Amino acid sequence: MSYLVIKAVVSGIIIALVSEVAKRSPSLGALIVSLPLVSILAVIWLWKETGDPERIASHMLATLWYVLPTLPMFVLMPVMLRGGAGFWTSLALACALTTVLYLLTVWVLGRFGVTL
Repeated sequence: MSYLVIKAVVSGIIIALVSEVAKRSPSLGALIVSLPLVSILAVIWLWKETGDPERIASHMLATLWYVLPTLPMFVLMPVMLRGGAGFWTSLALACALTTVLYLLTVWVLGRFGVTL
């Protein structure tokens, strides 16, 4: 149980630091967020817990496929905000788009024999 708490605290500290940095410098905050910190932490935790290279390789490849459908969200939301849409509306539509693209990605990859 204490290991779970350590994982949660370390992950939470990173998120808190990024939000503080982003308040002072949106670009620096974006740079930090764009780093695959969560993926790196997840892989470290997974390695420590399983030591299974195949599981890690599968996890990393699935992460790649799941990152791709999130990218349009980073275009849609700024366009909507700059076009006058409200924050919550922009966020909701960007998340809805991402959800649709996740489902489409899983379906398309499934057609090519890739299981996520």
